This record gives sequence, C-alpha cells and structure tokens, in this order.
Amino acid sequence: MKAALLYFADSIIFEAICLATPFWYNAALAMIKPLYKWRIKKRALNMEQLQQECLERFGPFQQPKNRNAIWFHVVSVGETNAAQPLIEHYLKLGHAVLVTNTTKTGQARAKSLFLKAPYASLFQAVYLPADQKQLVRAFYQEYQPKVLVLVETEIWPNLIDQAKNFNVPCLLINARLSEKSAQGYAKVLRLTQGMLNGLDRLLAQDQATLQRYLSLGMSANKSQVLGSIKFDIHAPESFIQQAEQLKLGWNLAARKIITLASTHAPEEQKLLTALKPYLSQCPELLVIVVPRHPERFDEVFQLAQDLQLNTQRRSLGQSIAADTQVYLADSMGEMWLWYALSQVCFVGGSLNEPGGGHNILEPIALHVATVLGKNHFNFQTIVDEFVAVEGVTVVQDAEQAAQVLIELLTDEAKAKRLNSAAQQIMAKNTGSLAKHIAVIDQYL
Repeated sequence: MKAALLYFADSIIFEAICLATPFWYNAALAMIKPLYKWRIKKRALNMEQLQQECLERFGPFQQPKNRNAIWFHVVSVGETNAAQPLIEHYLKLGHAVLVTNTTKTGQARAKSLFLKAPYASLFQAVYLPADQKQLVRAFYQEYQPKVLVLVETEIWPNLIDQAKNFNVPCLLINARLSEKSAQGYAKVLRLTQGMLNGLDRLLAQDQATLQRYLSLGMSANKSQVLGSIKFDIHAPESFIQQAEQLKLGWNLAARKIITLASTHAPEEQKLLTALKPYLSQCPELLVIVVPRHPERFDEVFQLAQDLQLNTQRRSLGQSIAADTQVYLADSMGEMWLWYALSQVCFVGGSLNEPGGGHNILEPIALHVATVLGKNHFNFQTIVDEFVAVEGVTVVQDAEQAAQVLIELLTDEAKAKRLNSAAQQIMAKNTGSLAKHIAVIDQYL
C-alpha cells in the first residue's frame, strides 16, 4: 500500500513538473494583463469590436455553436490560409469546426472563408482566450472540443497544459520553427519542455524544424516530418472570377501591375520611393499596396500622398482609374484578389530588420513572379528550395526590389523562366495535406 502511495505521489510530482505551467509564468501574465487590455483597446476600430474581443479573450466567451468540434488554432491570415484546405475537408465531411485566432485579420479571414453556406451551422470563429489558467480552463469547459490542432507556430503553455486535464488530444501540425525562435524557447527551457511534453503529435514541415524541436526536448516517438500543407494551396475560384470582372470593369488589360503584399513599416515608403521614377515614366504601371496591419492603412495612404502619387483606396469603394498610380488595398481577406490581378509581386516583412517574411506560396500558386527581401527566416526552408532553382528572386534592398520587379514586368521570357521553375517546386511538394489528414483522423 505504501509503495503504491509513493508511486502515486511520484506520478503527481512528475506531472506537475512536466505539464503544469510554472508560477512565474502565470504571475507574469497576471501582471501584464492591464497592458494586454490596453493594446486591445488601442487597436480596436470601434466599441463593438472592442467589446467582442474582450468578451472572447477574457470571458464569459461566446455561446458555442457546437460542442465536440475539431478545434484549429491559427494565429493570423497566413496560418488561416494554410489551414483552409484542412478545415474545408472536415466541414465537407460534416464535422463541426471551431477556429481561434489571435489577430482580427486572421479572424476576419476565417469568417470570410467559412461563415457562410453551406458551412455556417458547423463553423465558429472566436479569439483565443488569454493564456491564463482559469480562462483557458473555462474555455475548455464551455466548448468541450474533440481535438486541438495547433497550426504552424503558436504554442501556449496553459492552452496545452489544460488539454490533458480535459482529455483533449493536442497536435502541432505544419510546424515550423526558425533558429531564432528556437534560441528564444531555449532560454525558458522548463516552460518549453512542459509544452512539448503536452503535445500528442508534432508534424514538422521540414527536417530542420524537427531537429530544433528535438533539441528542445520534444519526443522523437511523437514527431515526424510531413512537409508543408501550404504547397497544396489553391486560389479560391471566387477571387479568380472577381479579378477577371475587375480587369474588365476597371480596364486593366493593358496595365502592368505590381502588388506589394503584407508590407511593414518602413517598407512601403522605401519601395514606393524606389518605384516612383518608374511610375512617372510609365503610365500603364500600377502598384497595389497591401499593408500587413489594418491600423497602418491611413499611415500608408499619407505616405503615398507625400510622394505625390495618384492614389485610390479600396475602403472608400474607389476604382482604379486610367491615371491611378497606387491602389491602397486597405481591406481584409482579399489578398488572393490582388495577387490574381498582378503579373509580379513583392512579399513584405522581408526587408526590415529583423523581418521574418510572409508566405510566398500564394502568389506562386497563381503564377505571379515573386520577389522578396533577404530577411525571410520564418520561411527559410521553403524559400531556399525555390531559390535553388531560381524560382523566386531575393533582393537586398528596396532599390534592387524595384529594379527586379520592373525587369520581370518588361522581360516576359525572364518572368516565364522564374514561374516555370517555381511551378516545378510546387508540383514536387504536393501531397502533405493528405498525410496530415491521415494523422488527424487517428484522433477523431
């Protein structure tokens, strides 16, 4: 009896060490909660949006549409787009799906994709609650998910810890981890190892990611490389059709169009400055600018005004006219549309320091010649594969970016070679989606 009790006590201690989040982490969250609420208030566009986010972050939460749903946590737009074929697969089979996001752009994207016929009754999208133990516990109790599927990067200690308490399998899929992020996790190794011990499966995009997780303490028995589901990407037909309509309605057939996608400050200022001479010389040239963060829309418009570039805005319902030089795509969830209108693009978040970059596969899926900056470590492995066959062009600064973009617009043979090489890589890497589905199905 005594031995059994000792064994039980040791088990409890082991669980506490391996799974329970440390005191300092929860104390730190409590201390920064006022700052967190202040940031939410600052970025809210109106009182209704503020109330919604606070309700979903801090409780009492939205009423669940469906309990026992497949829960996908996707950070923002990029992760939502990556998970789109997975989510759609399970909705088509009649499974209820819950999506949580940490950004309003991600949530808007999720709702635009699935909160409509024929999936509206099966689909719900809410903000992820703040990672405080009592809030996360209450969220599990309220929604009672069947399985938690974390997509790509975002892992939260209490979120993973509480999954075990509610018998919810926890999977990290399409996982990627940069060397820089791995170094950050290594600085709080106990916290990191607790999270990794709480995962039931880790499905990595590439061997480098897997190795970084293994070095942090992830079990090799629960880990494998399945590639990236992003390669199985297809542009929604609705956006392709809409692009064709806009080309006709806005007389864009003769325009040479560059999209500056998911840009961060000061990329817009640098790129538009570098492109201004070309815009002045070439009336058929058009630049579509899609800032990454909605709160910067007005700022970017003012930048274009300061450069004396003729600019229209999507948010005002303005169309592209014959003399439009810059079109500010200050909307959410329409990136596919702007890519579909373009011949070439620059994928932002990659010129800045430290940068990190964004997904290059969306424009490539639409055969858009793609340029990006040198700071793309968030997508290093994917970019390297395209660079090796000259399927994308990596530039060092805004001036070089402008030069390369114009070259690709004017030299059709060069653009065609770039696209052809890129499509070979896309074809080579398809099939990850089916492998991910096979693993997830084991937990349903």
